[in-house]
Amino acid sequence: MQEKLRIGFVPAHREPFSEEWAIDMRRRTLKVLKSVSKENNMEIIVPEESLTPKGLMRDDSDAEKVIELFKTKDLAGILIGTMTFGDEISAVTIAEKIPDLPVLLFGTKEGAFTEDGNRRSDSFCGTLSVASGLYRRGIPFAFLAICFPEEDIFNQGIKNFVRTCAAVKGFMGAKIGQVGPRPAPFETCAINEFPMIEQFAQRIVPISLADIFHAAETFEEKEVSHIIEKIKERANCEEIREESIGKAARLELALKDFVKQKNLAGLAVQCWDAMQKIYGISSCLTMGRLTEQGIMTACEVDIHGTLAMLVQYLASLKKTVPHFIDWTIQHQSKENVFLAWHCGNAPQVLAAKNIPICLREHSILGPTLGPEKSEGTAEFPLKPGTVTFTRIVEYDGQFKMLITKGKVIPSEDKLRGSWSWVEVPDLDGLYRTLIEEGFTHHASMIHGDIASSLIEFCRFTGIEPIVI
Repeated sequence: MQEKLRIGFVPAHREPFSEEWAIDMRRRTLKVLKSVSKENNMEIIVPEESLTPKGLMRDDSDAEKVIELFKTKDLAGILIGTMTFGDEISAVTIAEKIPDLPVLLFGTKEGAFTEDGNRRSDSFCGTLSVASGLYRRGIPFAFLAICFPEEDIFNQGIKNFVRTCAAVKGFMGAKIGQVGPRPAPFETCAINEFPMIEQFAQRIVPISLADIFHAAETFEEKEVSHIIEKIKERANCEEIREESIGKAARLELALKDFVKQKNLAGLAVQCWDAMQKIYGISSCLTMGRLTEQGIMTACEVDIHGTLAMLVQYLASLKKTVPHFIDWTIQHQSKENVFLAWHCGNAPQVLAAKNIPICLREHSILGPTLGPEKSEGTAEFPLKPGTVTFTRIVEYDGQFKMLITKGKVIPSEDKLRGSWSWVEVPDLDGLYRTLIEEGFTHHASMIHGDIASSLIEFCRFTGIEPIVI
């Protein structure tokens, strides 16, 4: 079972504003947070009345207690809410003493004046004070809104923040497996490991193809047969040999074992060239199956591509898997439509409804790379719907991320590989951005609109967002 994402909630109050109002705002906020938690695998950590008076946080003494509580809970983010004006110093101190976590700030709306004409809350004013304290200390934060917790903007803001926290938590310190060398002609897949280490505490864990091929031959036939059955259940295998299906099954087992042994968050795999010359199959089918099982796997040893896939998968709360694509061609007749394509690496769960999935020979390079046929691509069109594209690149130690959206449109074309026609608002503008910002020919595409969460992810990781 997936571990719950823990968010620390700081209900800030300041005297002489209405304690009764603050208590009610805390109660109403927690009610909504509890509702959001059920569908987003989130747990809210909040000071109870036994820890601070009325469960509110109003001074340095309360802050010390809340800090100790939060430090024991392995938080993924901090939510600061001004229930009334809010004590700015104690609220900011909590974010300062538990650093490197995403922080979301919101304020509550004002109620009716008191009978003697005084204000109950002043959150509108106090939220500015908290924000300036965070800004002064260089603590990255996002602002949600001044709102009542029952409003849709609060509900949506919390959902986006949870996605952001999940992406940051899983991205920082991630270990990516490098399976074989990158293809010699693809300088676009070359990277510098040191910025990843220095900025994100990430590691690349390399393994040779020879070691993977050796490991693939060590599994018992029972294990291999189980994977073969799973492959045959979902795809038409008439066009490839039984031997190739067996090799794909063994490769899957070997790569999964490598991931487990090294506690990896994803893989970047040498999927053609030596893979096909030596092992005799394409790894496309295997990569799609691994991605579907939650192991983000990019082609052509594109490690930054794996990271883009990982961020999208985490931001979807691991509910949706991406397709690692090439930006291939403009549509021959339709404006603002391009082909998002790869050889046959898409997770089969993304296949368009009622379309058969076929396992075939490699659709581009063919069998000419070696004495045997190169088989193992899973070929089908993807299902329609809104999609988000992401690409991470690094130049001179500075990372940036492309974030853009489109829509997969239905098509009756009969194409090779795993593919989709995608309509975007301005293809010329998007393509110019790819060119001028140094983005490469690969990207990660995921169904759904997660752009807002990805933009906030960039805020908290120091990556420059390039939003189209």
